[in-house]
Amino acid sequence: MTMWVGMGLVLAFAGAAWAQEPKLEPMTTQMLLDYLPDDSHVENRLDGDFNGDGIGDTAYVGGNDEKRLLKVMLGYKDELDWGHSPTGEAELEVAPLGSASLSFKKGVLIVEDLTGGTTATATTYRYRYDAQTQRMRLIGLDAERYSRTNSHDSLKFSWNLLNGARIVQRGHVNDSGQGDEAYRYGPERKLSSKSAPVYMEDTPSPDALLDAEAGAGG
Repeated sequence: MTMWVGMGLVLAFAGAAWAQEPKLEPMTTQMLLDYLPDDSHVENRLDGDFNGDGIGDTAYVGGNDEKRLLKVMLGYKDELDWGHSPTGEAELEVAPLGSASLSFKKGVLIVEDLTGGTTATATTYRYRYDAQTQRMRLIGLDAERYSRTNSHDSLKFSWNLLNGARIVQRGHVNDSGQGDEAYRYGPERKLSSKSAPVYMEDTPSPDALLDAEAGAGG
């Protein structure tokens, strides 16, 4: 009887200790700002578990008039410490046409961004946590440059970084169409060129990629 009572006390103490274990709270806006340039604001944020360890993480977009960043902060917790640490950062264009959109589906962080002016670039970035390197890896990038007033042709670019497949497609202004029918798209030009893994810090500029494809006759 004494043994069972003793075991019961041990389990009770263990349960109480577990119940009192500090919970990692989501990062406050001020915490996020601490990792951005001076005079920045947070444009959008997404809380989730991006590396699958059961601890909350945060992805967010923010910056000022001179620098705009996508950042990922991964939560950690051990016997001695807990908190969030920066795990990835990418520079985005500084002329957004609205806030960037953040979502997380099937283990992939998806960032949708619209930048520019009368001529706009719509970009979708896809990132996945790479457990081996403990970094956020770019696995897909889609971009389209088009005229918001339908005054010039458009150019689409889609890049799957996992298999190296690239698709380029040009759209010609459709004078009789509007919205999704504002352009008549020509045939897809399919290319393939595998590259070394590209991590968040090395995310290429979508406009630079589109310029290169336009110069190549995309």
